[in-house]
Amino acid sequence: MDNNLYTNLHAEGLISDESFTKTMLREQEPVLFSLHWEIRTLLYIGVLLLTGGLGLLIYENIDTIGHQFVLGLIALISAGCFVYCFRTKLPFNITRVGAPNSFFDYILLLGSISLVTFVGYLQYQYNVFGTHYGMATLIPMLALFFIAYYFDHLGILSLAIANLAVWMGVTVTPKELLLHSDFNSQTIVFTYLALGLILVFAGWASQCFNFKRHFKFSYQHYGIHVTYIALLAGYFLFYDSFAAFGWMIGIAILSVVMYNDAFKNSSFYFLLLVALYSYIAISCLVVRVLATAGDIGAIYLMFLYFIGSGIGMIFLLINLNKKLKTP
Repeated sequence: MDNNLYTNLHAEGLISDESFTKTMLREQEPVLFSLHWEIRTLLYIGVLLLTGGLGLLIYENIDTIGHQFVLGLIALISAGCFVYCFRTKLPFNITRVGAPNSFFDYILLLGSISLVTFVGYLQYQYNVFGTHYGMATLIPMLALFFIAYYFDHLGILSLAIANLAVWMGVTVTPKELLLHSDFNSQTIVFTYLALGLILVFAGWASQCFNFKRHFKFSYQHYGIHVTYIALLAGYFLFYDSFAAFGWMIGIAILSVVMYNDAFKNSSFYFLLLVALYSYIAISCLVVRVLATAGDIGAIYLMFLYFIGSGIGMIFLLINLNKKLKTP
């Protein structure tokens, strides 16, 4: 902006001497723009492209390269990454530990992905664990949890949680839960419920014992989605029995616990999840009651309910946000 404008405003007495001086000093300083997150994103994409590109190259030339060479290459990459990380890491601490340099996190991520790939390739090609398929996921899972805690890496913690889900025979991504899971199986539903509760408890324990308490968000983020979806799935699985309402009671208990925890930690994100999943549960009950009427009036009431409740949800979230920001 033209400095003459500030001069004219100051001459007319519209801005004070102090404001004019600060404004002129700010205009004389160069404008800095942080590229921190852009560079981090490019580095993460670079790691993914590197691993994906190597995988594609090996896949297309596996007949000429040989499996032993591929396994050796993957092991060499993983070992090299971990040797570098062990030599350059900062001392372990139960609180947050920063990376020693800008490239440390990405080298550690490359080594961890290579490790998981190595174990999976070894089992797929040579069946080293035989029919004990759980060992092929248990070993990488334990290794990833150790790496995540030892090197204090949130990204690898997410990989470890995903491996825990695979080891338990499920997938942790909410979209995959809905698209590919067999919710008619009691075993799957109870497995989801156990997984979700384990993750929620792990998040609570991280904060309660002050041991890597910044890991709580990752545990709770996955845990709350999985637990709510499992409880809703259990409700529909036992829809025709009285036990269905027991799953709704479980949703109510979880909502109260997570609501209080969200306010305690000033987290609007988890308040939002509690509100949305609770709204889904309440809507299921409302639709069930109206559906038993079986007449046109019930259908109109159903439409009115969704319109009114949708507007109500908006005002509820606005008020929760204000309440959260109120000291």
